[in-house]
Amino acid sequence: MVSILRVDLRTLRSSLQPAPAAYDGLGGRCLTSRIVADEVPPRCDPLGPDNRLVFAPGLLGGTNASSSGRVSVGAKSPLTGGVKESNAGGMTATRLAQLGIMALVLEGAPSADAGPFVVVVRQVDGRPETEVLSSPALAGLPTTEAAADLATTFGPRAAFVINGPAGELLLKGAGIAHTDPEGRPCRYSARGGLGAVMGSKRVKAIVLQVERPRNRRAVDDAVWREAVREYGGLIRSSPGTERFSTLGTAAMMEAVHAMGALPHRNFGPAQFPEVEKVSGKRMREVILERDGAGTPTHACMPGCLIRCSNIYADSDGGFLVSPMEYETNVMLGPNLGIADLDTIARLNRQCNELGLDTIETGCALGVAMEAGSLSFGNGHAAAEALAGVLDGTDLGTALGNGTVATAELVGATRVPVVKGQGIAGYDPRGLKGNGVTYATSPMGADHTAGNAIGSPVDHLAAEGQVELSRSQQIKAAVLDSLGLCSFTKAVSLGNLPLVARLAGAMGGRPVSADDLLRAGRDTVLLEREFNRRAGMTEADDRLPQFFAVEPLAPHMTVWDVPDEDLDAMWKDE
Repeated sequence: MVSILRVDLRTLRSSLQPAPAAYDGLGGRCLTSRIVADEVPPRCDPLGPDNRLVFAPGLLGGTNASSSGRVSVGAKSPLTGGVKESNAGGMTATRLAQLGIMALVLEGAPSADAGPFVVVVRQVDGRPETEVLSSPALAGLPTTEAAADLATTFGPRAAFVINGPAGELLLKGAGIAHTDPEGRPCRYSARGGLGAVMGSKRVKAIVLQVERPRNRRAVDDAVWREAVREYGGLIRSSPGTERFSTLGTAAMMEAVHAMGALPHRNFGPAQFPEVEKVSGKRMREVILERDGAGTPTHACMPGCLIRCSNIYADSDGGFLVSPMEYETNVMLGPNLGIADLDTIARLNRQCNELGLDTIETGCALGVAMEAGSLSFGNGHAAAEALAGVLDGTDLGTALGNGTVATAELVGATRVPVVKGQGIAGYDPRGLKGNGVTYATSPMGADHTAGNAIGSPVDHLAAEGQVELSRSQQIKAAVLDSLGLCSFTKAVSLGNLPLVARLAGAMGGRPVSADDLLRAGRDTVLLEREFNRRAGMTEADDRLPQFFAVEPLAPHMTVWDVPDEDLDAMWKDE
């Protein structure tokens, strides 16, 4: 992959450019954040023409390495006001890599009454060619309907990147949908409001067409074949692979509850008493009982050996939604006092069709429920409120704009956000390493930026959490740069010299584990510097005060990592 494809939405012209030498060895998040830092004025309007929306596969994208098809989407976030990388599975990274594109950059903006546009990138005689089409018939369509229309026009083998109605409305809780191998627009770059950035550029969809899809070949094929065989064997034999293949990411539900870190009723102080009803085990049972469209194990990208995705069927055995993930289940379930998988699944589907981040939406709904605008446990009322996103009701618009906007509308005081972004599905009082990540990551309250769960530490103690989070943030950037799923973490990070051999074989140059870690560290520091220039200060690296004064059952712990430790975290890097 040596080319950067730029599409200027002001002129509707595209250009395919050789990658600068400075970008050599960069992929995924390391590349999206570098392009944003190089080209986006830190103080610019995130929904203005100066922002960039960057799509980049990882360094291993488009290969036969298991779980290497993650795509990074980067921009200045309209939700946090800082840099954002939002990661997803699906087919986008694979097709970009097969097209020879290391980054697709959307820049500029058309007039507000233009479009919406579909950016079509197709392979012609082995090279990508681009066309920007005006497609007014797609305006306002929910994601599934838009995907069906696009498949009719461009064929089922194309990969589609789709902006939902929330993104078209420039709502700050909007994500970007990517189609899975079966063409469902259900894999999301959800966090940070990047769907609104796509909407500001009046792009409804991106179409990626490859003549004869085939895996990318490594420059050093002999080293690659040996290393990828060893890597695949480690993935197959990993205990985590069997667990996630059986129960999906929802396997985390009972484990996080047992730790005392499961959000319940807007991150309230009590535990969720009905966790068994929404556990990964129960979800698998329901899927199998309904013997129809559902399946408890599914690959969200080609060649994944872990297969932690799933397809959830309705009571008649028909397709309802895919996937039902831990984060979605907890934020639309226990966090709202809801203990019914069907209700969670319907809310999940509603968010997917609108193009909304389920984590941000779950946080926003929890705030509205605690403030009395909605009732805890009332899934029907939550669905009606979300319907107001399209109807333009005050509450619907606030929910679409995220947790802070909702709190301002309903007058809430307990607001679980950092840098304007809703906190993910791990309560920081019970998993303090994640609390440090929420506070100090350039990404805001995003668990994927440095998840501490599974680390051999006392998660309830304040000591050692800063060091743990710093290490996890660097390693998360490494995985994102390679395009590797976080569920390869135990294998990939436990065998980093092997992964470095894979990266080196692809590029035909030596790569060490230290090289990968250095790139990850440099990326986090670059992102933090962008945020500083955008106006963020140490005061933004804080958790909401209620975590420090409300003890959380069952361990009755509070957030107690000192602010001065957070401030010193990156000083010596």
